[in-house]
Amino acid sequence: MPETSGSSGRTPETHVIDFRAAEHLLNARDPRGAVKLLDGVIAAYPENTAARLLRARAFFAAAQLRPAELEFTIVLEREPDNAFAHFALARTYERQGRPEQAKRHFRLAAALDPNPQYLKAAHFED
Repeated sequence: MPETSGSSGRTPETHVIDFRAAEHLLNARDPRGAVKLLDGVIAAYPENTAARLLRARAFFAAAQLRPAELEFTIVLEREPDNAFAHFALARTYERQGRPEQAKRHFRLAAALDPNPQYLKAAHFED
């Protein structure tokens, strides 16, 4: 009998399938569908940073900025050197009209990774 997680009867393999399907839904511009799939994955594996980062991206794409902020923050607590998470959190703050917090995370992203997009957003010349 396969190992299941929780009372849902879902297997670890099923959660991997849900994660991959959520990636596809996000790429197909269905962030809400992606969030629904990822909720189950994260319920079963709350420490899975990749699932949290994907859910944060889906929340952001669905303009659910407060949940996106919370998920990006959790990712950064676990991976403070994640340049993409800093950049995405900065974009979230920017959309919320919080420019000072955005600026800080844009600069952290650029300092961690000299990606041209991160450098441009950092506005080091300001």
